[in-house]
Amino acid sequence: MEERVIALIEPTAAGLGYRIVRVRLSGNRRKRLQIMGERVSDGEMGIADCTRLSRALAPVFDLEDPVQGEYDLEISSPGIDRPLVRIEDFERFIGHEAKFETAAMADNRRRWRGVIKAVEGDEIVIDTDTGDARLKVAALSDARLVLTDKLIADDLRRAKAAEAAEKETTDEGKDT
Repeated sequence: MEERVIALIEPTAAGLGYRIVRVRLSGNRRKRLQIMGERVSDGEMGIADCTRLSRALAPVFDLEDPVQGEYDLEISSPGIDRPLVRIEDFERFIGHEAKFETAAMADNRRRWRGVIKAVEGDEIVIDTDTGDARLKVAALSDARLVLTDKLIADDLRRAKAAEAAEKETTDEGKDT
C-alpha cells in the first residue's frame, strides 16, 4: 500500500520541489497515513512546506482514495535523526552514525549500529564495534540516523549555509 501511495503522490510532490522520504500507514481503529517529505533544494521541511504539500495532495487523495476507510493524513519532516530509505540517503550521510534493522537474520543478528563508511552498489558498509559489516539495502526493515554531536553540528552548518544563500538571493532581488 505504501508503494502505491508513493507512486501516486511523487509526481505532485516533485512538481512542487519536494522529495518523499517515507510513507507509512499505522493504526487499527483509526488509521494514520504519515508522509515524510523534504525540499529537494536543501533537505528542509518547515510547517509552511507541510501545509503546502498537504493542500496539494488532498485533491489527489480525494480522487484516487488509496486507503480504505477513514484515516488521518499527517505530513511531516523526517527530522534530524531521520529514516534512511534510498541509496542517496546513505550516500548523503556517509560518516554519520546510524541504527539498522534487517528483516531477517544477517550474521546471527537483526540489529546493527555503526558509522556509514561507504555505499557499494546495493550494499551499505558500516563500521561497527566488531568491525566492518555489509548490509544490503533491500534487506533493511529500518534504518535511521543516530542523534550525535556531529550530526547536530553538520545540520547547523547546512542550515546556516541555506539561510545565507536565501539572504543573498533576497539581497540580489532588492538591487534590481
